[in-house]
Amino acid sequence: MFWILTFVFLYIPICLCAFTDNECYVINSEFFYHEGDVTIGAFFPLHIYYTGNKVPDKYMPYSFQDYHVQYKFKNYQFVLALLFAIEEINRNPDLLPNTTIGYGIYNIPYTEKNILYRAFIWHTGKINSFPNFDCGHKRKSPAILTGPSWSTSAHIGTFLQLYKIPQVTFGPFDSILNDRGQFNSLYQMAPKDTSLSLAIVLLLLHFHWSWVGLILPDDHRGTQILLDLRENMENHGICIAFLKMISGTWNAYSNEQWKNMEKIEESSANVIVIYGDITSVQGLMRHIAQLLVTWKVWVLNSSWDVDTHSDYFMVESFHGSLVFSHHREEMVEFMNFVQTVNPYKYPEDTYLPKFWHLFFKCSFSEFDCQLLENCQPNASLDLLPRHQFEPVMGEEGYHIYNAVYAVAYSLHEMNLQQIQTQPYPNGEEKELSPWQLHPFLQNTIMRSHARRQIAMHGGGNLDSQYDILNFWNFPSGFGLKVKVGTYSLNAPQGLQLSLCEQMIQWPTGFTKIPRSVCSESCRPGFRKAAKEGKAVCCFDCTPCADNEISNETAQLLLERPPFKTCNTFRFLSCSLKFFKNCNNKMSIIKVV
Repeated sequence: MFWILTFVFLYIPICLCAFTDNECYVINSEFFYHEGDVTIGAFFPLHIYYTGNKVPDKYMPYSFQDYHVQYKFKNYQFVLALLFAIEEINRNPDLLPNTTIGYGIYNIPYTEKNILYRAFIWHTGKINSFPNFDCGHKRKSPAILTGPSWSTSAHIGTFLQLYKIPQVTFGPFDSILNDRGQFNSLYQMAPKDTSLSLAIVLLLLHFHWSWVGLILPDDHRGTQILLDLRENMENHGICIAFLKMISGTWNAYSNEQWKNMEKIEESSANVIVIYGDITSVQGLMRHIAQLLVTWKVWVLNSSWDVDTHSDYFMVESFHGSLVFSHHREEMVEFMNFVQTVNPYKYPEDTYLPKFWHLFFKCSFSEFDCQLLENCQPNASLDLLPRHQFEPVMGEEGYHIYNAVYAVAYSLHEMNLQQIQTQPYPNGEEKELSPWQLHPFLQNTIMRSHARRQIAMHGGGNLDSQYDILNFWNFPSGFGLKVKVGTYSLNAPQGLQLSLCEQMIQWPTGFTKIPRSVCSESCRPGFRKAAKEGKAVCCFDCTPCADNEISNETAQLLLERPPFKTCNTFRFLSCSLKFFKNCNNKMSIIKVV
């Protein structure tokens, strides 16, 4: 039955002779491709199918009548980053001359079984295939890209390493994927997050937030970040108000799993740190958005998106969030490229018509869902609402861009070596064997990381610099990520964190910097008395004894040094001229 359903989904357009706009919008292919002398395969999460009420189908067992499709429009930037890099390379006469790069893009389904099925289709080029048989398919595909979820990359990597096919991941760095014994054909483009916990703690110290909740994935990544955070928090006198470990199976449509969310909502901690990737916390993100929890400050890592699911409300749960993102240079050329993208330029793309239909009110052709009619003139992706799509290259897109170049440079060097050592007879080209690319790809990625170290950090760790972004989404749909600070491990001691505090927009429940403490500092004449069984941040204030005196408030963890002029911060999600200059003051953090 699984194979029948898959066949129906892949070939619905062939079965119908005419379509309505609604039918064209929900019908989609699970892959599309563009030919080249060599092709790069890419597995991106672009859409999912789900059922609302699980109404059984009358004619097909184990199926439902109320299937719906949800497009992950923000993830379409993955496709654009891939196309942008490939087109740059194809225009470069000095890189892979006389060779064009094509692509094959495959949607990542939700279940592990379907993920492996997509990998079979990519490897064989056939819908119905057998993994142990070679039916003569000779696709010249030197490598594939996977991500952003580590679990997706791991599932596909288990299959690819059987054939020694190079795999490059663009998601967050993961220690398991770095195990060469288990994944000897896999390479990661993202840097490690070894200094992220210290950066978060310095931010908490700056705002005197000593009572903080933690929500982490219930896997090896969550365990590691918990160890790092707990150590740094204890060293600086910050207490954990609560700890919630989230299972990756708690997806966006399992609301029964969130019955104990009241503990998080009602916690006295006004600041909550969330760490995870798009897959592991997508259900949490949706649930928080639906509850409109506007009285918490969320401190996030950029491995998952602060997208909104409450578009019909004026307020929004994640407005005022603070996001840590690996520092990268802004690519203006990419933004210019995005303005030129349209369904007519890329007719093989099955997603662009959906964009144009939904946002620019185009109607689909009755006999071809790829053709559009009655479109708005000058329609462009950079005109879309920022909470739906961002025209700037995000962190994952940046890794995809670098991954494509790493594959191209590796192919270029391999071709040069083969020409020098074993010239092709009679001008015949030797057949590409993906396993031959491994030593070249490994060296290219290592050199790429080394260049980034020297250029960005003077040879320090790759993860030593972060941008601190403030998410502005009031009113809901505004969708801006505003750079309000930086963290640099290699800065002089005590000056690692810098903030332009006056630029920060706080959640709508706060009119000034939020407080997040278990107990307020004791007034002069009172002393702290520990509460039995409570954290050290929770205490009572009792009067001093007759022979004791306290003439000042209990000293806080951090002293604020003098202010200095704030640097100009450029926005990552807009080009509003009146926001470009910051004439307020920036405070520099000094840890004592």
